[in-house]
Amino acid sequence: MLRILQFLYSLRSFLLFVLLEVLAISLIVSNNSPQGAAFFNSSNALTGSVLKTRSDVVDFFSLAEDNEALLSENALLLEQLKVMNAVPDSVSFQLDSALESQFNFRGARIISNSLRFSQNHITLNKGAKDGVFPGMGVFNDQGVVGRVKSVSENFSVAFSLLNTELSISSKIKSNDSFGSIKWDGKNSSKTKLLYVPRHVTANPGDTVVTTGYSAVFPEGIIVGIIESVEQGEDPNYLDIVVNLSTDFSKVHYVYLVENTQLEEIDSLQNKSLIENEF
Repeated sequence: MLRILQFLYSLRSFLLFVLLEVLAISLIVSNNSPQGAAFFNSSNALTGSVLKTRSDVVDFFSLAEDNEALLSENALLLEQLKVMNAVPDSVSFQLDSALESQFNFRGARIISNSLRFSQNHITLNKGAKDGVFPGMGVFNDQGVVGRVKSVSENFSVAFSLLNTELSISSKIKSNDSFGSIKWDGKNSSKTKLLYVPRHVTANPGDTVVTTGYSAVFPEGIIVGIIESVEQGEDPNYLDIVVNLSTDFSKVHYVYLVENTQLEEIDSLQNKSLIENEF
């Protein structure tokens, strides 16, 4: 303590000078309008700059949390949109059953993704405790991403669309001709639309979307754009190459879609001995 006092005493002249300078500036600012305005404008600009920098830093570190919140809100909006757009099969249905939503949506973040294998997978930060289960469809604002394969308490693993074991029931939007989207294991930005009969009219530039037949995805989620159409090795079907709408090298956030009627559909198909390849 004594050393601190001795140090301050040695600087007494400098400290007195600083004190007098502050007092002089204060008197000038208080008694002269132009100087006062300039001072306060400068101090406000400096304070604003410091606060903006602080806010930018805080916002940067909270981006992940904000994105999660937005994802949850968007999933809720998707559910509400499906209810609003639901169309009853006939006028004899009761209003509440006719407007019952068939699909539920949940947001999730990708924590692991692969592109270089023939059987690629993605890992999500949501699991069984979040209502995720095998068979749920995975998509984002760009289009189809994959389908959930296995689930733990807190995480889940999904087939990527870039997986040679995954097929997605899809159709050409312009004429409703359907087939199966299946990756050939080659280019990560392209896939194949299989089993489209050769008499079907398909043109480059046509949009390919989900059919809704598989009970995994709602109808109309984009898969990609047709790049080329040729006669395939099988004389019965076209060879159609599709440019994927989803950029799998940049995908970070996705939606999980649950078909609330899936169990009933699967049960009926099993009783009917129908095999669902999707």
